[in-house]
Amino acid sequence: MRFYFQQAVRAFILILFTIYIVKLHYTGDILKLINPKYGTISMIGVVILLILFVTQLHRVFSKHDEHKHNHDHEDHHHDHGYSPLNGRKLVSYFIIVLPLITGFLLPPSTLDASIAAKKGAMLSITNNAMQEQNSGQPQEKEESADENMENEQPIHQNAPDPNLDSNTISMEKYDQIVNQLGEQDSILMSEQVYSTYYEMINKEMNSFVGKEISLKGFVYKEDDFKSNQLVLGRFLITHCVADSSIIGFLSSVEDATELTEDTWVEATGTIYIEEYNGTRMPAINISDYQVIDEPEQPYLYPITIKYK
Repeated sequence: MRFYFQQAVRAFILILFTIYIVKLHYTGDILKLINPKYGTISMIGVVILLILFVTQLHRVFSKHDEHKHNHDHEDHHHDHGYSPLNGRKLVSYFIIVLPLITGFLLPPSTLDASIAAKKGAMLSITNNAMQEQNSGQPQEKEESADENMENEQPIHQNAPDPNLDSNTISMEKYDQIVNQLGEQDSILMSEQVYSTYYEMINKEMNSFVGKEISLKGFVYKEDDFKSNQLVLGRFLITHCVADSSIIGFLSSVEDATELTEDTWVEATGTIYIEEYNGTRMPAINISDYQVIDEPEQPYLYPITIKYK
């Protein structure tokens, strides 16, 4: 029997990835990276990594003659891990291990106002307002199927995912949520219904003018905001943080200058219509607020309808 160092390194990398993903689940940090509905898929990945690790162990200790035979038949451009280490291999191993190094040494951080700025927060919010308003109006031209796919919001109409385990409701429950919104004089933007209510308020903003609204969000500001303006924003995660988008409301509050970016606020106010860069959008005139700690789960997730 002979010990093969490179095969041992590969086995070690596999088990480290397994441990890292399990650690993310154990600490809850996995929710800072993916939508909770994909937690099952993530754990399936752990099982697959464990299987690969066990399989790899067989290659760490093997008969010399067996691998000499395999090495003799290796393609010149295809390495199975038995040829000597070289600079190219070391670079490849480093690239693979780098996510583990950063993952173990640097705790996952939540998306904040600096990320919102890079993603063009106000551009995203104004686009949301325009898209929702236009979706209820006749189109000037017939759109192709591809264009419809691009404009479609990935929220309610998707086929059910067999691994859904979060924020999934029945069609009856969804209809109930939608119908209740129009009847409420005071709107509570809870985590579950936030994205749905946000869509509807943008689509039919005139119907909600004057209504009271309560919500939580982090403070975001643009350079061209008035002294009393800020955005109460939230990040919406459809699949993972890579596809995150910011949603929220342009708001006015008397002492806005005292609220710094990334401050989390729980606020109550009245909906009115504001025009920003030529776009009409629902905004909030905040009458009361309090500074709060960042929620344990700061992200929002779209409602997914479970069809029978």
